[in-house]
Amino acid sequence: MGSEKKPTYTKEQRGAVLLDIPEQGVCGAAQKHGVSQGTVSRWASEAGVKRQGEVEQRPAKTGLPFMAEPSGREPRGPAKLSAPVAPASEPEPSHPRAAPRVQHSSRRGKKVAKSYTPSQKAVILEDAAAKGVAAASTKHGVSRFSIYDWMRKVKKAAIGQGPSPTSGPSTQEIEDKRDAEILEIWKSHPGLGPSQIKNQLRRNNVRVSVHTVRLVMESAGYRPPKVERVKHERRYEAVRPNHLWHLDFVRRYIGKVMTCTLILIGDCSRFVVGYGVDDQERSQMVLSTFEEAVTRHGRPETVMSDKGSAFWSWNGISRFTDLLTEMGIDQVIAEQKEFNGKIECFNGNLHKELFDAYRFHDVAEMRQRLGSHLAFYNQGRTHHALGGLLVPADRYYGRAQEVLARIEAGGGRELGDGIDLRDRCLEFFKVTSRNGVPEIWLLGKKLLVLADSAT
Repeated sequence: MGSEKKPTYTKEQRGAVLLDIPEQGVCGAAQKHGVSQGTVSRWASEAGVKRQGEVEQRPAKTGLPFMAEPSGREPRGPAKLSAPVAPASEPEPSHPRAAPRVQHSSRRGKKVAKSYTPSQKAVILEDAAAKGVAAASTKHGVSRFSIYDWMRKVKKAAIGQGPSPTSGPSTQEIEDKRDAEILEIWKSHPGLGPSQIKNQLRRNNVRVSVHTVRLVMESAGYRPPKVERVKHERRYEAVRPNHLWHLDFVRRYIGKVMTCTLILIGDCSRFVVGYGVDDQERSQMVLSTFEEAVTRHGRPETVMSDKGSAFWSWNGISRFTDLLTEMGIDQVIAEQKEFNGKIECFNGNLHKELFDAYRFHDVAEMRQRLGSHLAFYNQGRTHHALGGLLVPADRYYGRAQEVLARIEAGGGRELGDGIDLRDRCLEFFKVTSRNGVPEIWLLGKKLLVLADSAT
């Protein structure tokens, strides 16, 4: 069987059909002129003609170029019928209700669902129980479906099937608790700044921005100190604990008494390995403090200090240099202040966080405060140079990865949580090889060089 040939229509026939669509619709015009409903629907879609009362017609400027005018004259405009007529930009609706409907649909995709706190949900449910769901929906601007859903959850929670939507702290209560934690840390350690307190909270699995911490502290009387920062490009860092120690004095008057505090910190971890207090920079205090630190933490491989009289002698060899030579420890003299910058930065923070934050009545009180502050510095104070989450003890005792994993898992890091210092040990004995020659080290001191074994 051969395929039937599709009927063809002239432009006058199409125009007559389209003229009847506004009054009779697509079905009525198709039946009147004997044209299939699909064909009439396609013509109406291409021309933009709709039935009156449903959707407004196209503007006259985009009208029907192929329609015959009532006078029987030839239609104006292009004579080709194959190409559909594209509407110009966006037609302006003539129906008074069309414009609001279009605007409403354009905003529908941008609407964002509103969230409610448990206390707000409780108030809405109380109004729904007293005045009805419809009244509560109108009063609070909540959909009736949300209110019914909250009612179902409350009933399930009453019989122990899931949490209640009205339980839990409000936003204000959460913010008040956060502000209290910020002020508590600041009160315990007045020398800490907003960035440091933010890191302390993050270590305990409390996330807050530096800007929020600063606003809370400023509302309680905080004023940022004026600190002069000098940038330098040359940076270095030791690769292991006890690789390099820094030594320096911090001078401070307690009343009318001059105090000189000796600080020893590790370069790799910024861990304070020892300290001492005297009224002058005496060599004997340096020797006793250094020997005590070595006894407790082992010998360092290298020591860096400035050319202070307690560390260095211009005529001959100083007592401290003689002790380092006896122990087999290298001594490096910082020719510029920036070379010993890690302990210089520590000294500045010690002034800001301890000496400027408290008023001491005598040297004994200063010694007691100093010991507590250095214990907090080693084991509780986060360090920006260590990534902002680690304390010096984490890196010094080789537990950095364990602490970071616990913090990222949301467990926080509190002292006494199973990562105890008493369960940690340092690597005092090691065997190395330099240029193929084995060396045996104990407590940072070279004991034996197996040169004969290499031959």
